Amino acid sequence: MKLHIKKGDTVIVNSGDCKGQKGTVLEVLVKKNRAIVEGVNMVSKATKPSAQNTEGGFVKKEAPIHISNLMVICPETGKPTRIGRRVEGTGKDSKIVRYSKKSETKKEIK
Repeated sequence: MKLHIKKGDTVIVNSGDCKGQKGTVLEVLVKKNRAIVEGVNMVSKATKPSAQNTEGGFVKKEAPIHISNLMVICPETGKPTRIGRRVEGTGKDSKIVRYSKKSETKKEIK
């Protein structure tokens, strides 16, 4: 299944407890339709003392958030946008590129 979000995209959360928060996508979990976004949806996780962490205690980390709750931020306008796909080139040289539906230039999003 193709998703509109990739690792490295800057996204904004459009619903839920973290609504309005921005961050960079660290990882996309394709089979679960979820993404881990830097600094968004933070949870406290209890850890036992170990060789690396002799104290143990609570660690704050990002939890996955559903893809449908995220929108990519357009690099040109800086506003949330929907993502489209189009084929560029012909024959063997063709490739599918993502583009912002809000920007007038419809430039490729890396």
